[in-house]
Amino acid sequence: LGKKTVVVNHNPETVSTDFDECDRLYFEELSLERILDIYEQESCKGSIISVGGQIPNNLAVPLYKYGVNILGTNPMQIDRAEDRAVFSGVLDELQISQAAWMAVNSLDDALTFAEKVGYPCLLRPSYVLSGSAMNVAHDATEMKKFLAEAARVSQEHPVVLTKFIEGAREVEVDAVSKEGKVLAHAITEHVEDAGVHSGDATLILPTQTISQGALEKVKIATRKISRAFEISGPFNVQFLVKGNDVMVIECNLRASRSCPFVSKTIGVDLINVATRVMIGESMDESHLPSLENPIIPTEYVGIKAPMFSWPRLRDADPILRCEMAS
Repeated sequence: LGKKTVVVNHNPETVSTDFDECDRLYFEELSLERILDIYEQESCKGSIISVGGQIPNNLAVPLYKYGVNILGTNPMQIDRAEDRAVFSGVLDELQISQAAWMAVNSLDDALTFAEKVGYPCLLRPSYVLSGSAMNVAHDATEMKKFLAEAARVSQEHPVVLTKFIEGAREVEVDAVSKEGKVLAHAITEHVEDAGVHSGDATLILPTQTISQGALEKVKIATRKISRAFEISGPFNVQFLVKGNDVMVIECNLRASRSCPFVSKTIGVDLINVATRVMIGESMDESHLPSLENPIIPTEYVGIKAPMFSWPRLRDADPILRCEMAS
């Protein structure tokens, strides 16, 4: 694309196989001070934060306030999606189904909510990595314990409590939008029931047990969310599906771990599409897997399976939960 690129990554293993993908590579911590230093040193014209996981997303607003030109989705929209209470409020405004929820600031609030909707309940802090301190409480004792953990990692934002839907399937949409319009997407299904972190789950593409009616509801919700947050770049939406009932779990305005998997499976490089969108490069959109014209493999099924090292980790708990383990 004729652009000089600078990559900042503190994990050598991440870039050991493709270190020549950029013009300059910094092995530095992903902190506000360090990124500002490198941005100034390299005289960068912009910064892409949506392909580096959760930490860059958390830096979106601070970088923006210090004058960094964030390419792609507006940082204030990223902030709205990361704050779980705000995001759930937006879903209500859009009339998109979600499990019963409440932003809680005290144990009394949490216990009152759980008594109203019934256990189990899912505790979800905001702005966390790999589902940190995200737990399912089955009684008041667990609620007290897990709420203390969630409050510790999300001190500046209320913890969102939702009714945990048992026996539901989990479906994910990985997509790229341009000014709110979805240009490309892929839909995957988890082998495990909902409640296992997507980084630990086994993914299947195309979906195997989800009805066409449910998939259409998934697409409708994805389209509404993309428009509401004026997304320009990659994003990921996670859904609960039980029969034909579809509910949104969360939305990340960044590329997810499943993005490389779905790109290989459908034969469309979603990151390449997203990069062109974020830097304003034109492209032929007619062949992209839009919501109206998806690419669905018919001669094979793609499967993403996680790798674990339980035998090597003494006293490790092999039970998969909402908090990522792999």
